[in-house]
Amino acid sequence: MNPRRIFSQEREPAQATDEQLSATQKSGVIPQRLYMEQEDQKVVLALAGLDNFKRVRAGDFVISLRSFQGGIERSSYDGCVSPAYTVLRPKLKTDGGYFRYLLKTDEFILKLQSVTSGIRDGRNVSYEQFALVPLCFPPLPEQTAIAAFLDRETAKIDALVEEQRRLIDLLREKRQAVISHAVTRGLNPAAKLKPSGVDWLGDVPEWWEVASVRRCSTRVVTGSTPSNDAPNTEQDEAFAWYTPGDFSEELLLSASARSVPSSTVLAGELRVFPSNSVLVVSIGATLGKVGYSEVACSANQQINAIVPNEKVTARFLAYSLSEKTAVMRFLSNASTIGIMNQEKTKEIVIAVPPIREQDDIVRYLDQRTSELKALSETAEVAITLLQERRAALISAAVTGKIDVRDFAAETEAA
Repeated sequence: MNPRRIFSQEREPAQATDEQLSATQKSGVIPQRLYMEQEDQKVVLALAGLDNFKRVRAGDFVISLRSFQGGIERSSYDGCVSPAYTVLRPKLKTDGGYFRYLLKTDEFILKLQSVTSGIRDGRNVSYEQFALVPLCFPPLPEQTAIAAFLDRETAKIDALVEEQRRLIDLLREKRQAVISHAVTRGLNPAAKLKPSGVDWLGDVPEWWEVASVRRCSTRVVTGSTPSNDAPNTEQDEAFAWYTPGDFSEELLLSASARSVPSSTVLAGELRVFPSNSVLVVSIGATLGKVGYSEVACSANQQINAIVPNEKVTARFLAYSLSEKTAVMRFLSNASTIGIMNQEKTKEIVIAVPPIREQDDIVRYLDQRTSELKALSETAEVAITLLQERRAALISAAVTGKIDVRDFAAETEAA
């Protein structure tokens, strides 16, 4: 059916008492105060007034600046939205739950994109463009049955997805606990312990040394950016240039997303870290992220490189520092704009076993973290499959490929 027969475009002006709403792909159209709470961020309110804003009534749909990517959102609230948005109001008797699912299916979004070629971030989908995409319009009782069916079935799938996400969180916590115990207590549960004298270390095996990064390194160096040649990804013989975005839970750093020409390095325009340096993100949201490189490399100014001395191996130092994120945030005064400069980095204290024991601990941690990673990856695959199942189920139901009338009859009988 032509969308113009189902939805009208509403330009009802906002009232002075209307609450500002935000169109979100995750939660639909909700009050901005709720959006700010959910996302833990501030949005710009229309302090100058709502003269140009459009009124939204509960049950309306809103075409936002992101609808060509994530579909059209339904509102359960009265309020108002930006004049850049398009407000759709049902003209016929419809079940809002049915269209809430239909207007966010992959098939609908692809069709919407096909009639809005050239749209980029910051542009809206017009009512005229929306009207070019025919919509399935089953009888009202069947719309209601489909919505009820999908509410029940997607809730089951969402619960399973949430279980897998909780499992991933638990595996992440387990990984940190395994690392923390190994690098502070070692592998011998019967080892005699002594006080380390450092709150965040606690007791350590009595034959281990307690030392600062200053005493475990030949130097700590901050990264740099070349003055002439911008980092790029097209050099055949490029030199790795790491940024915080290259860091993950994997401690061994892989290829950097960006690089610099070898000629820049040879010209001395870039600080170079020797092989087996340990890199630490020293500012920003990922402050405390750790990695190590088996080859010579470079990095930007947000990263400090620690060059280990004979007391520690690079891999043991990387494991030790990887569970010191909270310590780094404390030392960096992260309540403001946390910065771990070279001096603060040198102040971090770690437990230092003999080299042979470090190697044993690293081998143990490599194996245990690999096992935990495999379990986490299995959970991620399960989430992907469940989400694919969810999308396929919605698509099949709203387009009539599966008959949900028996479900409706069972629900009424119950």
